[in-house]
Amino acid sequence: MPNHYTASIMWCPSVSLSVWANAWLAGKAAPDDVLDALSAWAPTHSVIAYDSVAAGHTGLPWPDVDDAGAVSLLQTLRTVAGRALDAGPPAISVALPVPGDVRGLAAGTQFQRDALSAGEAIIVTSPFGDTIGMVPDFEYDDTEDELPDCDRHPELCSLSWTVYSLPSRPVVDHLDLGEAEYGLRSAVRSAAEALGALELGAAGGIDDPRGLVEQVLETGRLHRAPDHAPTRALRVLENAAHVDAIITVSSGLMPIGTQSSSEAQIANDALRPLSALVRSARIAAVTSILHSAWH
Repeated sequence: MPNHYTASIMWCPSVSLSVWANAWLAGKAAPDDVLDALSAWAPTHSVIAYDSVAAGHTGLPWPDVDDAGAVSLLQTLRTVAGRALDAGPPAISVALPVPGDVRGLAAGTQFQRDALSAGEAIIVTSPFGDTIGMVPDFEYDDTEDELPDCDRHPELCSLSWTVYSLPSRPVVDHLDLGEAEYGLRSAVRSAAEALGALELGAAGGIDDPRGLVEQVLETGRLHRAPDHAPTRALRVLENAAHVDAIITVSSGLMPIGTQSSSEAQIANDALRPLSALVRSARIAAVTSILHSAWH
């Protein structure tokens, strides 16, 4: 039976694809499970090679670049990682870059720039040296461009994945899941005290900030993790999602011009370290889930 912590944790496509594709490669999930996880993000998926070396590693067409579908996306991962199955589990990792922190991304590459723009990426490395990076990009239907602005409702039509060749295996810092959980829990207490003093709900004219947090969390509840995922990792992801929702809501509720600059500084000081801790906790939890498929 799936763990009850599986709700509201898959906050980005790179996490969904990495954990489900890894489970499939490890024999813990079927191809349809991966496709189902992807369909929760967009109705269709496509994959293209950014360069000729990436095409050579993956078998994607080049130089005539044609979008291939979701099945080709799985074949791409199998081609790179599948060759490593006899030698050990393939190395699949997730990057969550932000300005000032692009750990694990090859410096000065188009992959680094595009991953930073998207805020997410997947890196796949085989023991034989082939390394690729993958960055998703949401694409929307633009057929309503002729309509007035008030009548335009862009419709999500696909999620496009671009595959880049990388010069080498990324150097990834080891993040201990227990330390990440402890750090997240400790920071939440400190931030709650600082933010509670600001009475954000009343000052921003919002009657139910907790309700807004729940609305943010609700957007992630269509996504789930594989059944082999450790309970502790799922708990960390759930807590990180909750903290992230609090950050999102609190940032939107901070009034402009109605409080002193010192109060605003207190709020900013409380939120800034939380964002970094959320990212670290998420990476540690996802790494734990990836490794658990091969135990």
